[in-house]
Amino acid sequence: MPPRITIIGGGSYQWVPKLLVDLANTPSLHDSELALEDIDQSGLPRMAAWVERINELRGTHLSVRTTTEQRAALEGAEFVVVTISTGGFTSMRQDLEVPARYGIKQSVGDTVGPGGVMRGLRNIPVFLGIAHDMSELCPDAWLLNITNPMTTICRSVTRESSIKTVGLCHEVTITQFILALLLDADFREIEMEVMGVNHLPIVTRLDIGGRDGFELLRELLDDLDRRGPQPLAMPFPEGLGHERISGGGDWTHGDLVAANKIKLELFQRFGVLPAAGDRHLAEFFPGFLTEESEWGKRWGVHLTTIEDRERGQQRHIDDLAAMMTAPEVSSMPSGELVAALIDSMLRDKPRHMPLNVPNTGQCPDLPPDAVVESISTVDGAGVRGRHRASAPAGLAEHVRRVSASQELVVEAAVTGKRARAFEAMLADPLAGRIDFDAVDAMTSEMLEATKQWLPQFS
Repeated sequence: MPPRITIIGGGSYQWVPKLLVDLANTPSLHDSELALEDIDQSGLPRMAAWVERINELRGTHLSVRTTTEQRAALEGAEFVVVTISTGGFTSMRQDLEVPARYGIKQSVGDTVGPGGVMRGLRNIPVFLGIAHDMSELCPDAWLLNITNPMTTICRSVTRESSIKTVGLCHEVTITQFILALLLDADFREIEMEVMGVNHLPIVTRLDIGGRDGFELLRELLDDLDRRGPQPLAMPFPEGLGHERISGGGDWTHGDLVAANKIKLELFQRFGVLPAAGDRHLAEFFPGFLTEESEWGKRWGVHLTTIEDRERGQQRHIDDLAAMMTAPEVSSMPSGELVAALIDSMLRDKPRHMPLNVPNTGQCPDLPPDAVVESISTVDGAGVRGRHRASAPAGLAEHVRRVSASQELVVEAAVTGKRARAFEAMLADPLAGRIDFDAVDAMTSEMLEATKQWLPQFS
C-alpha cells in the first residue's frame, strides 16, 4: 500500500515545498498519500497545487488532501511530520524583545536562552495534543519532528506518551558538507561519531577516507595564510546564511573559516567539533554574545530580528512561486532527512544519520532517556544509536547543564508550574547569566506577555 504521510503545519512555505521535492526525488514515495493540515488554511491550496505540479512534471502519483482538522489528518497515518510555530512571529517577538531589555540578546531565540524556553512552553502542549490524537487514530505511526526547540519537544512526547518520536535536523549534515569543502574531501567518505543535544551536537571522532579528520582540520588552520585564499572546489550554495569576506568572485577556504569562527574556536580549545551553525552555537556559550563582542559581531554572528524572519518568509513564498513556473523539479536534495528516513523504514534500507532520540547509552555523558542527538541507524526495525560517544570533561559538563535546563522546560510545560519555568531559565547558560532577581522578573514578564499561548499557566 502507498505510504500515508501527514504534515501538521502543512501550509508552511518554509518547510513543505522542499519536503515535497524530496518525496519526488525518492522513488519509493512516489505514490504517497499526503494529508496536509494547518490551523491557517491560507497556504494549503498552494501546497496542494505544488503537489499536482510535481506530478505533472515528474510523472509521480502523489495524492493530496488538505484540512484544518487535526484528527481528520491523522486518521490512518503512518508518518506524521510536524512543523509548527505556536503564536508565530507575534509570540516570538516577545521572546526576543523582552530579554533584550534585561541585557540578553539572542542570535536565534528558538532552542535555548529565554526564547528557547518560552517557545518550548508554547509548543509542548500542542505536541502532546498531537500525540494524544495519534494514540487514538494512528498509534503505530512515527512522529517526525522538525519543529524547534527540538530536544524539549521530543522529550515531552517520549516522556508523556508511547508515540515513537524522532527529531530531524539538518545542522550536522550542513557541517559535514562544510567540512567536505574545507578539506577538499568527498562528502560520502566523512564519518562521524556525535554526542549532544539539538543545535549543540559535538563531533567526537571524525574519519575522512580512513584519515583523522581532526588532524586534517588542524593542518588547514595552521596553514591558513597559504591555503586560505585558495578557492573552494565547488561553488558555495546560497541559503546557508554565510557571507564572503574575500573580494573575489569565488568562495575561498578563508571565507568558509571566517563563516564558522565559533565552531572552529571551540575545536581549537577542546579538540572536538561542535556541528551546528555558529548562530545556534553562540546561544549555548553566552560568552560569545556580549557587549564586548558587539553581541556576536566579532564572531561573525548576526542577531536575527523578527523583521529578518518576515523577510525570510516572503523569500519562501517567492521561492515557491518560482518553483511552480519552473520547467522541472529540482533533483538537488534539500538536506532535510524526512524522505530518507521514511524510505529506509519502508524498504528496510539501513542508513546512518544524525537523529534526536531518547538516550539508551549512545551518549553516556547524559542521563538515560534524555533526548540526545547522535548518529543513529535507521532501517525497517526502526531507529537505534550507532556509537557510544563522549565529550571532553569540560564540554560534557556544559552539555549536562543544558540538558538539565531542558528537562525543567518539559516539566514546566507539562505541569504549568511557574517555579519550574523560572528554574529552567536560571539553569540555562544564556538566560541565567543576568542578576538573580532579573531572571525572575524576566520570566514573569515573558509569561505574561505570551499568556494567550500558555493555557497551562492560567
